[in-house]
Amino acid sequence: MKKLISLLLTALFVLSLAACSNGNTSQPAAPASSAVSETTAEIPATSPAATEPAAANQSAKSADGIDVDLTAMSSTMVYSEVLNMQQTPDKYIGKIVKMKGPFNVSEIGDNRYFACIIADATACCSTGIEFVWAGDHSYPEDYPKKDQEITVVGTFNTYMEGSSKYMQLKDAEVEF
Repeated sequence: MKKLISLLLTALFVLSLAACSNGNTSQPAAPASSAVSETTAEIPATSPAATEPAAANQSAKSADGIDVDLTAMSSTMVYSEVLNMQQTPDKYIGKIVKMKGPFNVSEIGDNRYFACIIADATACCSTGIEFVWAGDHSYPEDYPKKDQEITVVGTFNTYMEGSSKYMQLKDAEVEF
């Protein structure tokens, strides 16, 4: 009896595999990922969609003049956009960026750097984006407390310090 059940289960298994076939046995079925790669291969390398981040290839500003509004994006999109800013900063130069997060200050040597901390969805991979507040402000009197929630709007810029390139929002407006 066990032999008969075993034989029936094996036959059922073989038949179920054959039922998934499209009748063409000359080629194995293509893996699902190949459809994605074939579609991707059709996009020309010079296409803006293939080479530029989403915000960088948008030419129209929002009604309030902001090019990249990180406050209106999901945490996954914020993480992706900030990663794009880090990897292709030249595509963002001159764009007006809005961000929200905890305030942070770092003192390295004689330099003081002010930043807004941007966290990803799981808050494991935080990134600080430096800002330079427009106008004449004195630290610590005029600045928020460390870790206080702030909103910053400024013009994306990069600068060199030593042999390293850094990004910042210059001429920034800060609300807290």
